[in-house]
Order: sequence, then structure tokens, then C-alpha cells
Amino acid sequence: MTSIKSAAATAEVSEMAVVDTFTKLIFEQESEYSADERAIIEALRRVDGNMLLDSPEEMGAYLKALGVAEMIKLVGRVVSRLADENPVGTPHQERPGASHAYRQLH
Repeated sequence: MTSIKSAAATAEVSEMAVVDTFTKLIFEQESEYSADERAIIEALRRVDGNMLLDSPEEMGAYLKALGVAEMIKLVGRVVSRLADENPVGTPHQERPGASHAYRQLH
């Protein structure tokens, strides 16, 4: 039987997935996020301390205020962070120190 793993679980998160998640945050399109989106949001919190304790709405407002060049750099940093934290073949696990913000998204 073939198992289906999430992109976050296999570190195959694409730049497009990060951009899509940022878009949802900016336009407040989702109140519930998929496992992959939650992993992206947590990585975003870890790469940009300005959003460490922000709500999704606050994160969206922050992202909306960024310039294009800043946004492109931030997307790359999030993709890199996810790849560094979850090498291919390594199961995704919630970081112990990130539980407060992570639980708010459930």
C-alpha cells in the first residue's frame, strides 16, 4: 500500500506553496490551515522574529507591508528553513519551543 506524505513531512515544500500560504495570510482566506501550511507558518515565525508571537491576521498585515524584494527573500528563507529542519525522508515534527503559536492555528 502506498502512503501519501505531506510536502512538509518530506521537506519538498516549494516556493509556490510558501507564496500560496503567504497569500492566505495576507488576504485572511483561511481560518484553518493544512499541515503543510502550518509548517510553513511555523518556519516563517522562526526566520522572522517580528512574527514570532503574532496571530495569523497580524502576520498577514506584516507580509502585506513588505516590498517585493523583501517578500522574495523571505520566501527563500522559509523554504531553506524547512529543508534544513526536515531533510527528505525525515518525518516532520513540531518543535517544542514553537508550541504556543502552533496551537493557536489549530
